[in-house]
This record gives sequence, C-alpha cells and structure tokens, in this order.
Amino acid sequence: MKRHDENARREFLMRAIQTGLFGMAAGSGLLLPRSAEAKGGYLLPPGRSIFDYRGDVRVDGIPATETTLIGANALVETGSNSFISFVIGSDAHLVRENTRVQFSGNRASVAVKEEGNILTDGLQLLTGKLLSVFGRREATKRYNLRTTTATIGIRGTGVYTESASDHSYVCTCYGAVDLGAINDAGSKEDIVSAHHDAPRYIAADGRTGTLITPAPMKNHTDEELMLIEALVGRAPPFASVKGYKSPRKGY
Repeated sequence: MKRHDENARREFLMRAIQTGLFGMAAGSGLLLPRSAEAKGGYLLPPGRSIFDYRGDVRVDGIPATETTLIGANALVETGSNSFISFVIGSDAHLVRENTRVQFSGNRASVAVKEEGNILTDGLQLLTGKLLSVFGRREATKRYNLRTTTATIGIRGTGVYTESASDHSYVCTCYGAVDLGAINDAGSKEDIVSAHHDAPRYIAADGRTGTLITPAPMKNHTDEELMLIEALVGRAPPFASVKGYKSPRKGY
C-alpha cells in the first residue's frame, strides 16, 4: 500500500510539471511554482474546483470528473491507489488514497472567485491522509480540523494529517496550531512551526497529559506544499527563507 501511495504522489507531481505549474529555478535545481498572477491569482479556471485526480474518487458519493464542484459541506472519498487535489475558497487540499474527508462551512458573502465563493470553517478527516494549506482567517474565526484522536485549531497555515483508529499524525508544516487530544483535556500543545519543526503523534488513549508525543516528518514533501499553495496563488513561507537550499522530503 505504501508503494502505491508513493507512486500516486510522484505521478501527481509529474502531472504538475507537465501542465506548467512548476518551473526549474535557474542554477539551483529546485522545482518552484510558477507565478499565478497572470491568471488573477488562481491556477484553476473560474467555476472549477479540481486540479487533478486519479482512480476511484467520489464527491458526495458520486464519481468525480474534471468539472465536479466541491462544496462547503462536501464528503470527499478516495479508493486504493487514488488521489485528488482541489480548491475550496482560499484553501487547497491533496487527498491521498483510501481517505474520507468531511468538510463543513457556508458560502462566503464576498466572492473568492467566480462560481467558487465558498468558505469552509472545518473538516473531519474520518480516515486516511490529507495535505492542506489554509488562507488566513479573521482573528475570531479559527478553522477546526478534527481527526479520530485530535483537534487542531488553524489560522493560515500548512498541515499534513493522518487519521487511524488508534492514533493520528499531525505535521504543522508552517504556521501555528492549537493541538489537543480528543480523549484527554490534559494533552494539548500550542505549536508554532517555520518548516516541519514539530510533527506529533496523538494517541487514542494513555496516561493523562501524555497522549501527544514527538514524531518524524513523513509521507509529504515541500514540492507538494508548493504545488497546492500555487493553486490558490500563494507560495509557502519557507520558499523565501534565506538559506533555503533544498526541499524537505518525508517519505
């Protein structure tokens, strides 16, 4: 299963290169996202949600197509050796294989882009793996991400999450989150990360105050973060950090 997941990731990145989303930085050998300014800040046509997908992908129980619109309360599901990358408002997501994600939210009063003026205020990763980047919210509007064992409060950040029955994995790729264990109010942590600084496991049970533990960076890459940020006209903050030489890879 892991080999299938890696193959899907590599195919996803190759498609991004072939469609012109990535370019090679002169003299550096680095893949960097091309500017989105020429298309009004977004790399998707008006009225489109999906950038790329493969395999068994369903939105609200219906097989996805290139023109499927993903709404603020959508259920997105992938089967084996499948993936989908898409935009909802100012957020972009890459859903791995064998994953179920339930979004929640409402249409925004101010259009983000034509036919796509949708904002979500939360999601539940029911099972599987998800890489997400979030546009900044107002100070009073925290985005709530929930897994089987963890709650994650977000405002404008990049996060990779995995959700299993007995534990979750959370990497704050950059930005700040409030992390808590669902089954233990005493296990909580405020994390500020510049570049994958504090990945964590969150267990389903254990001694009070010990359910959150350090973890390695795994199963996601900087290139993927660059790609999905580019879908909403942004670049991740680490791309401009002085001394940044090579992408982080967590396979």
